[in-house]
Amino acid sequence: MFERMDRMVAHSPSFCDITWGAGGSTADLTLDIANKMQNIICVETMMHLTCTNMPVEKIDHALETIKSNGIQNVLALRGDPPHGQDKFVQVEGGFACALDLVKHIRAKYGDYFGITVAGYPEAHPDAIGNNGVATPEAYQNDLSYLKRKVDAGADLIVTQLFYDTDIFLKFVDDCRQIGIKCPIVPGIMPINNYKGFLRMTGFCKTKIPDEVTAALEPIKDNDEAVKAYGIHLGSEMCRKILANGIKTLHLYTLNMEKSALAILMNLGLIEESKISRSLPWRRPANVFRVKEDVRPIFWANRPKSYISRTTGWDQYPQGRWGDSQNPSYGALSDHQFMRPRARDKKLQEEWATPLKSIDDIQEKFESYCLGKLRSSPWSELDGLQPETKIIHEQLGKINLKGFLTINSQPAVNGERSDSQSVGWGGPGGYVYQKAYLEFFCSQEKLDALVKKSKSFSSLTYVAVNKNGNLVSNIGLTDVNAVTWGVFPAKEIIQPTVVDPASFVVWKDEAFEIWSRSWSALYPDGDPSKKLLEQIQSSYYLVSLVDNNYMDERKLFHSRLSSHIPPPKKPITVATTPPDLQVSDRSVNLSKVVVFFIIMEAKFFRFLKIVGVGYKARAEAEGRLLFLKLGYSHEVELTVPPAVRVFCFKNNVVCCTGLDKQRVHQFAATVRSCKPPEVYKGKGIMYIDEVIKKKQGKKSK
Repeated sequence: MFERMDRMVAHSPSFCDITWGAGGSTADLTLDIANKMQNIICVETMMHLTCTNMPVEKIDHALETIKSNGIQNVLALRGDPPHGQDKFVQVEGGFACALDLVKHIRAKYGDYFGITVAGYPEAHPDAIGNNGVATPEAYQNDLSYLKRKVDAGADLIVTQLFYDTDIFLKFVDDCRQIGIKCPIVPGIMPINNYKGFLRMTGFCKTKIPDEVTAALEPIKDNDEAVKAYGIHLGSEMCRKILANGIKTLHLYTLNMEKSALAILMNLGLIEESKISRSLPWRRPANVFRVKEDVRPIFWANRPKSYISRTTGWDQYPQGRWGDSQNPSYGALSDHQFMRPRARDKKLQEEWATPLKSIDDIQEKFESYCLGKLRSSPWSELDGLQPETKIIHEQLGKINLKGFLTINSQPAVNGERSDSQSVGWGGPGGYVYQKAYLEFFCSQEKLDALVKKSKSFSSLTYVAVNKNGNLVSNIGLTDVNAVTWGVFPAKEIIQPTVVDPASFVVWKDEAFEIWSRSWSALYPDGDPSKKLLEQIQSSYYLVSLVDNNYMDERKLFHSRLSSHIPPPKKPITVATTPPDLQVSDRSVNLSKVVVFFIIMEAKFFRFLKIVGVGYKARAEAEGRLLFLKLGYSHEVELTVPPAVRVFCFKNNVVCCTGLDKQRVHQFAATVRSCKPPEVYKGKGIMYIDEVIKKKQGKKSK
């Protein structure tokens, strides 16, 4: 159910409501679901509350509970008769009708709650006779009672289901005629199956237009055809309602979202491919967190865990992470590692396969990054997020090098805020991101990373192992904004940060996932379980930020300010290089990605290209090199498997790899495409090569 809610909430409904169990039979469950909707699913929640079997003490308990959870909206109902009874009976110490409930809520809780009441376009079912129609007197009495509920403090009317839009429109007009001025929202129930449709309309004594009966009768045994007709009928009803000035729709989903979403798409009110976000993460709807707008990036793929570990904070960060006065996270509990049954099954299918070596583990992480797996022990989300898909191939390669990635974002420099992959914050703005990578790696890999990062001045990192041993080139109080946005008439918003102190808290959860969420899938004594436990106890968790976001390309980004020195001799690089910029059309890899490639490389050979119009570009992630050298066509070179090539600016080529001989052979091949001529020095030459120019013949 919550996964279905997630899919619906992605389209930003104004609110979702949860029904109160018949006769109060599921009161505790309703209160729990309402709390999760408001604070975990992060949608404004309206809880139904009935008078059935509910003395005032129970009603106040329910209201106090939702108030403490930040819920502010209630649908006040009399309720149906208890199970086994034909008529509603007032419980001792309780209320007789919804009007009494509205009065009580307003008297005791003032304006805290927004109160919604039910409206009945065909009159309340109790007022409808055996002929299926309420008498004019009964209908008018029902309208008068509705006005009394509004006058007592109701803010909104949501109607009972109906299938004749003319009846609804007449009802709205009748309400206005007697002075009801609050919004009236039509209740639309899509037809999902024939038997359910007959059961619900019979229970509510809803009129079924003849044309609806005629359309359903031939297809009543075909569930798919009935559902398709239900979508069509619901869409046409809504079009007519909207055309008559009604601006809001309330769809009864009965926990089945597909028909409701299909109707909204037919109306053009939502697009499946366009999901807007007010922030990069979804904020809980409860009143206590309404101003929260900053979070550490570490829980990006586990938002529900973050919310559960920060519930009860006295205040939440607003504007700047440093504004928070209560950085105490809740302790880890079983709650953070509970999974829906469907997700648990998916993890079992995808991750509980035999693991013989670290290579198998690397391939598992790679498969997830490439979209071959839909689940991850480190993610509560379904599959890859849109911005991860931008860089998924690069992430896959990084994982095969032994850096097991669990969180990432590409760099972004001024992308429009309505971008479907990285946009957030509403129209008219621009968003920015620093490239971020979070991964597990061995001590050996970490040592190499620390050593190499000294040549990359824009990289900052924090690494910690399960025992808390910390390695970092920044301080624990050095908070780094890694996402921010600029919007019309607003201050700069920075919703995502890297906070080293929070990272130390997060590491406990991240390491615990190895055992609680992955190795737990294997039986005791299984070799795969033992391998995972070894990694958990020996690896480091690393948070890596590339602070140079200044690039407008969209793939893991930044124009690769290389920090590789052009050597005087063809030997291993050891000193800080000059600032060289990668060609605009070169490989779509950021400095972060190239950093991992350089960590593996040992030998480099640089070449420079001299000549007007002479240019180089690399493609296929360094596997192809194209040269413009004044010929009628480009020269295309396929790079050998053991060599990679990068183009700095558009006239500097770097050949790199583990095999010195092959690196130098390919560099020689590149040079041979246009050897430097001795008169003007035009052509391709090694960057440390000196050309002795000859004097040309003088004209007589």
